[in-house]
Amino acid sequence: MNGSALGRTRCIALQGLQGAVVDVEVHLGSGLPAFVVGGLPDKAIAQAPDRIRAAAVSVGESVSQHRVTVNLSPAAIPKSGTGFDLAIAAAFLAARGRLPADRVARVCHLGELGLDGRIRPVRGVLPSVMAALAAGVREVVVAPGNVAEARLVDGVTVRSAADLGGLVGAYAAVARGEEWPRWVSEEPVDEPRQRTTDLADVVGQHEARQSLEIAAAGGHHLLLNGPPGAGKTMLAERLVSVLPPLTHDQALDVMAVTSLCGAPGAVRSLPVQPPFVAPHHSATMAALIGGGGAVIRPGAVSLAHHGVLFLDEVGEFAGHVLQSLRQPLESGRVVIGRALSTVEYPSRFQLVLATNPCPCGNGYGKGGACTCSAISLRRYRARLSGPLLDRVDLQVAVAPVGRAALAQEQGESSGVVAARVLVARDAQAARWGRLGWRLNAEAPGPVLRRPPWRLPAPVTTSIDRAIDGGRLTVRGYDRVLRVAWTVADLGGRAVPCRDDIDGALIMRRQQVAA
Repeated sequence: MNGSALGRTRCIALQGLQGAVVDVEVHLGSGLPAFVVGGLPDKAIAQAPDRIRAAAVSVGESVSQHRVTVNLSPAAIPKSGTGFDLAIAAAFLAARGRLPADRVARVCHLGELGLDGRIRPVRGVLPSVMAALAAGVREVVVAPGNVAEARLVDGVTVRSAADLGGLVGAYAAVARGEEWPRWVSEEPVDEPRQRTTDLADVVGQHEARQSLEIAAAGGHHLLLNGPPGAGKTMLAERLVSVLPPLTHDQALDVMAVTSLCGAPGAVRSLPVQPPFVAPHHSATMAALIGGGGAVIRPGAVSLAHHGVLFLDEVGEFAGHVLQSLRQPLESGRVVIGRALSTVEYPSRFQLVLATNPCPCGNGYGKGGACTCSAISLRRYRARLSGPLLDRVDLQVAVAPVGRAALAQEQGESSGVVAARVLVARDAQAARWGRLGWRLNAEAPGPVLRRPPWRLPAPVTTSIDRAIDGGRLTVRGYDRVLRVAWTVADLGGRAVPCRDDIDGALIMRRQQVAA
């Protein structure tokens, strides 16, 4: 080839949920044939030349005859994933004159190439399109399987093509003044289904149901302690059914995290119900908090963002795994550091823990049927350390269900309870909204202990005595205050009374009764 040519387009480099626009430059020069990619590519991008060589044959181009130099700018940002395939191929075709260079340079291309030229979906399209919009990009081209996901972002024109030949034909059609062709995904994904659990399914358990309502209304963390079969898991699974539906922005946040973890193209619509994530007790710290090798993936705490993280049989989790929850519970985010980069994921969730009173499960009441040794019991309870439990607002005993409860009428449905929860949350939004908080659980303790929110001394007598006697920490004191405000909101009271404070203190340290 005589002379040289240059083609440009755009792609997105993700670091967690944060994306940066990358200028993909392809230079065709004279010299020995080669295909070099620069700009901190990972192994997946370094293998892109082999895929692009094979895919280019489908549109009658031979990459092997050229000296191709690819620059991913800015070069200081690490790039990862096969989503750069389509951008590199588009810039190459623009340099060859097969695509309009001026138009291609303004478009963001995201997709993986098959050896036959097909454009395949990739992960992370939703946060990538959100990043593109924030940077001023108004048009993206994605795989057919990612179209529904990309269109969840308002303000961006989403285009697609089934393969490289279709991409060339689509740009040619637009140049003639025609509409961009529509493409149908060859790999349809079922729409996500909402959970249909209802609180009315729970038999008895009046105190536990009340605690669940308080947790939902104020955004409080909850521990359910009781023997096997008492209904702890049923209660936890129904918490999301009484939570308010997600707002549009919250749903985008939830699906952005899901886009990084699920199958490529699995995100097709925005959810209404908050997520419910329940990892197995064998989960590692990376599975719970997030991590990985070259690509740092979000963990269960981020998948539960704006929803519920349920740890069943919490006494079986590794101690160091449970301790890793302390920072996300306080800050609402996870920061994972590596040698070359630091990734941050959101993790503002409600934590629900379920545990048996002992390893055998029979150590409730008088514990006459318990077969656990003192050592095993001490080791089991040590998994839930004081610092972690101190961050759990409600610690509720769930007693076994007796025959009398089975004969009772069905309890309130999730819809009835959710209506009360919504009224209580509206009261909290009116109280804290101008200060930047939405829920009582988000209100800092120092604010609750200072005017105008400080409660009179006669109202706080029980918790004042508890902290003087060493039975309550300052953090625990503040959390009792938060729960008391939520109880008052559910009762329609503007300010907590002494009964609200006493009830919140009782719910913080309950023991399983016989």
